[in-house]
Amino acid sequence: MDQKAKDGMLLLEHLPFETDRGIASRARIGLIVLATDYTIEHEWRQVMSGLPGVALYHSRILNDAQITPETLRAMEPRIAQSTDVILPGADFDVIAYGCTSASMAIGEEKVFARIREARPNVECTTPITAAFAAFHAFGARRIGVLTPYRADVNRIVASYITARGFTVPVFGSFNEEDDNIVARITPRSIKDGILAIRKRAEIDAVFVSCTSVRLAEAAADIEREIGLPVTSSNHAMAWHALRLAKYDEALPQWGKLFTLPLTT
Repeated sequence: MDQKAKDGMLLLEHLPFETDRGIASRARIGLIVLATDYTIEHEWRQVMSGLPGVALYHSRILNDAQITPETLRAMEPRIAQSTDVILPGADFDVIAYGCTSASMAIGEEKVFARIREARPNVECTTPITAAFAAFHAFGARRIGVLTPYRADVNRIVASYITARGFTVPVFGSFNEEDDNIVARITPRSIKDGILAIRKRAEIDAVFVSCTSVRLAEAAADIEREIGLPVTSSNHAMAWHALRLAKYDEALPQWGKLFTLPLTT
């Protein structure tokens, strides 16, 4: 019923309305970003911004800019809270944890358990989980790896990958432990690192590890140049999150991986 307020304004209350899924009509994806990460949100927005009905929401998790096994493992007890503050109470199709080396230092299953403390039964992914899914989709067994990490973190990465049945014939690193510097490594330097790896050993694919590293925009061009599939932490996890959320359309502008379905 129309009412008049004291100032004479006509007040229309309880107007009828309908609801839908809002901007997440096809997929609602949550992302936990490192406090020190400059890159992952930028690359994920590039991939997902043009996808109608796909909505991305994120929080940040406290971490140390110095990347060591100890600082990586220290994040585990903070994961549940960082999950819980992403649209509290809302349903999600996928929650992604955005740290490659911590996912290996902590262990994927422990990361998933911490996420599901806040979001039971949600689909989960990490950069290394997504990388393994990408290797299977490529049909790749011999993986050339490029990282920015220092030696002790590199040993965790190499051991984790080989323990899952893949081989790493060549492993390249910039040996930089400060995330603030890693985020400023130029795309040209990343490409040169990939080319160096390609020349040194017989491999099936290249994986660039670290969410601070910029690769997504260049992946398709690098693939054409080296004749091999290429992916990175951000690149693989964006693809994996979309596929877990049942978004199956091909997006070839982002490289071979984005034309492929999940195989596992």
